[in-house]
Amino acid sequence: MNNKEHRHTISILVTNEFGVLTRIAGLFSGRGFNIESLCVAETSDPKTSRMTIVTTGDDRIIEQITKQLNKLINVIKVYDLTGGEFLGRELVLVKVFAGTEDRAELLSIVDIFRASVVDVGPKTYTIELTGDESKVRAFMDLVRPFGIKEVVRTGRIAMARSQKTR
Repeated sequence: MNNKEHRHTISILVTNEFGVLTRIAGLFSGRGFNIESLCVAETSDPKTSRMTIVTTGDDRIIEQITKQLNKLINVIKVYDLTGGEFLGRELVLVKVFAGTEDRAELLSIVDIFRASVVDVGPKTYTIELTGDESKVRAFMDLVRPFGIKEVVRTGRIAMARSQKTR
């Protein structure tokens, strides 16, 4: 068993009821496990929600987390997506200082990353970007020199890839 710590993406299907998020977050905090990001939303069935949790730990810790999650009454299914192929995306809104002399260069970066300017102020652009973690990081590195006024990120959402057949 590999005892090296690494990031895991855990997808949890739960009943869409009051208090479920509190119980799951309590499970993590009560055992000293850190949640790096957490996203939760209703699925196509309004009776269920999907949680995507990114956490760090060795294989033993992740196995313990998974077993404890499966014991919770409102948990329908737990998937540790890290071992297989999955699609992971994040949404980020970035308010960047945009002086008149910088706007063309900034718009060029927005275009290259297939991002969108969603709000324009007298001295700022608010940019929306969706992508995997490396795309978000690369974008942030390029716009940082303009001056970032504010950042809001969703954290990762994830889904297992479809099975490929020959």
